[in-house]
Amino acid sequence: MSTIAAQLEQAKAQLTQAGAPFELTTIDSDGAAYRAFKNAPQTLTQLAAPSRALGDKCFLVYEDERWSYEQFFQHVDALAGQLVHQHQIGKGDRVAVAMRNYPEWMSAFLAIVSIGAVAVPLNSWGTAAELAYGLTHAQVRLVFCDQPRLEAMLPTLEKKHIRAVVARSGDRDLGAYAVHYGDVVEAGRGGQPPRVALSTDDPAIILYTSGTTGKPKGALSRHRNVCQAIFSLTFAAACAAIVNPDTIEKMAASGFEPSSLLCVPLFHVSGCHSVFLVNLLAGRKIAIMHKWDADKALECIERERITTFAGVPTMVRQLMESKHFDETDTSSLFGMGGGGAASPPQLAELIYNKKPHAFAGTGYGLTETNATGASSTGIAYRQKPTSAGTLSPLIELEIRDEDGAVLDSTATGHIWLRGISLMCGYWDAASATVQLLEDGWFNTEDIGYMDDEGFLFLVDRAKDMIIRGGENIYAAEIEACIAGHPAVDEVVAFGVPHDELGEELAVAVHPRDGRAIDEAEIRDHVAQRLARFKVPTHVVLSAQELPKNATGKLQKKIVRAAFLENHQP
Repeated sequence: MSTIAAQLEQAKAQLTQAGAPFELTTIDSDGAAYRAFKNAPQTLTQLAAPSRALGDKCFLVYEDERWSYEQFFQHVDALAGQLVHQHQIGKGDRVAVAMRNYPEWMSAFLAIVSIGAVAVPLNSWGTAAELAYGLTHAQVRLVFCDQPRLEAMLPTLEKKHIRAVVARSGDRDLGAYAVHYGDVVEAGRGGQPPRVALSTDDPAIILYTSGTTGKPKGALSRHRNVCQAIFSLTFAAACAAIVNPDTIEKMAASGFEPSSLLCVPLFHVSGCHSVFLVNLLAGRKIAIMHKWDADKALECIERERITTFAGVPTMVRQLMESKHFDETDTSSLFGMGGGGAASPPQLAELIYNKKPHAFAGTGYGLTETNATGASSTGIAYRQKPTSAGTLSPLIELEIRDEDGAVLDSTATGHIWLRGISLMCGYWDAASATVQLLEDGWFNTEDIGYMDDEGFLFLVDRAKDMIIRGGENIYAAEIEACIAGHPAVDEVVAFGVPHDELGEELAVAVHPRDGRAIDEAEIRDHVAQRLARFKVPTHVVLSAQELPKNATGKLQKKIVRAAFLENHQP
């Protein structure tokens, strides 16, 4: 076992032993036993409670606005009271949040879950039809939204008799189904927040998946699932701190107060859980970006003295490669990472070239796992930059074949996860119940393996694997290879139909600004590094950036559809 693997094992044992802050216990849920953190909050209200004592300390920064913790909780309590007394929202009722990244998103979310209602974050990038699907599928009774989302949802609100509370709408007339957020806060200001008895087993949130294989599915989680997940993310940070004492000492000596930049959408598990709820629990400041822009992110990091930035790998790369990076004061910035997708091997080199003392890392989690899974930070990330890291103590993992048979964990196969932080199932509007997991196990549809030291490596998404003449080609491997070409900015690899081989490999490439590259050069680059059958048959060069979703991930489905439309046999 390597030194870092042994250090991580020792740190985990120290943090989880009896009497330690992250002591482990066993609890029963739905007739099965799971590992759990003994000291984790039981509900999201309990998770937020310690931060109520922080008073005038700054919690949220949005452009020129600054919200203290006291101001934030005043909004939460006022909204909670009005939800119960004015809108008759009760335990188990679904209340949606459909707006871009604003402070009001966060206050609305906490108000919803504090009264026992179920928060339903909706994709603010979604079309009117997609928003209507979420409202209808989750059987929403009320929605917090901003003005653009109100206009998109209005036909559904009128048809389904759903009320809306609208933030950032100025003094315009909102119509019969909507009221101003500010009016609701003022009406409830000063009143005592409702006293609602919450249980750890009460449903808390429905998070919708991206819907890349059909209609989005609503992952329903209880308070226990979310709270254990947030505690697990906090545990991972504590564990990384123990095994990286020199970096932690440099961070402490810098004198900058811990703070985070929110650059991913709040409707996504990375924004809601990994940034909002983790920092709420820790009592740290969050600077909110309305939408991603690398240069504006640098301005915010300098102005607010941000210490932690996390996004998908594309965002981290864009930040590091911005022409303004070297002229911006980023001396406060230590923590940075690129979770949410397989970490390309070039990312760690880029980070450490720009920030030699960075506390960098990556992680692996899904909507269905409430962002828990594996993590790697600091020395572990330096030594194994392509690994997703070691598993959370809450997570059990099995590697299975296509038929569900369990393989040795070092074999490459389908990743199945089990743990107390996983959702309790998918919301089914038809029966207002959830579909149970398979004995608590969830098929992530990711392909990967564990090395002999317990580090998880992601190979690809199962649906992204290309089978060419019986040979398996992992799209992620092709993308990582081509991304290493100095003239390549973005790349996606995908399979296209072929009469004899079944599938052929195609890639779409967006060159870096001002760089010249042709199809033959791409093929030669792959041929020099990988097997001949992995050389792409089709190479498409795109002058435009490749399409991305709200979290910055490249939209392979859109690229493939455009290719097929333009390359009909």
